[in-house]
Amino acid sequence: MHDYFPAALPYILGTDFSGRVATPGTGWQLGDPVIGRLDPVDGGAFAEQLVIDAADLVPAPSGIGLETAAGIPTAAATAWQALVEVANVRRGQTVLVHAAAGGVGSFAVQIARRLGARVVATASGDGVAIAEKLGADQVLDYREVAFDSRLDGIDVVLDTVGGEVRARSQQVLKPGGLLVTTPAPAEGATFVFHSSDAARLAKVAELGVEVLVDRTYPLADGAQALAYLGEGHARGKVLLSVA
Repeated sequence: MHDYFPAALPYILGTDFSGRVATPGTGWQLGDPVIGRLDPVDGGAFAEQLVIDAADLVPAPSGIGLETAAGIPTAAATAWQALVEVANVRRGQTVLVHAAAGGVGSFAVQIARRLGARVVATASGDGVAIAEKLGADQVLDYREVAFDSRLDGIDVVLDTVGGEVRARSQQVLKPGGLLVTTPAPAEGATFVFHSSDAARLAKVAELGVEVLVDRTYPLADGAQALAYLGEGHARGKVLLSVA
């Protein structure tokens, strides 16, 4: 991790946030509801207050609660970056989204549908119903069926899992299809490393996507929240609240 995020101690964790402007800056008034993303190298979001350039703030979407909006910046913008900017998903294409009940996956299902694509998803347990509710046209429980034995002719695969899932995903692509991966660079796949961009985040916030929230913890229980997240079973986002 240090190769990507060379953090210097002491270090306050956290990148994504939502809140209200406490010190007016260019274009912002006191109390404006906003969301944003801090540079992971700097961190600072897991705190009662933070400092960020006014140009890096985005109006919080009005259709969801301000606390819930904290789940948008990295995960939703990563899905947008992968599907829109990299894969150029178009109406009529078929997109396979792995881990569709996860953070990036839950947004990817919604964004792909809004782009007019047919969405196939993988999930497990109650994640199957979640992916269907988010708009997936077909959902495979990866614990019960091998997706590469059922699928072929896929235009775009979004892999948020890596390892053998990524390798098997190459087998379901149509000729000329694209495999986009987020865990790590890999041969035969296009790697997406998310970078903060206020203009991109503003577009995502305007979509009105649903934020799938697994649990919300008080800030004082941040260590417990991270331990739960580290188990790898979260459905959507895990949030910290300072309220």
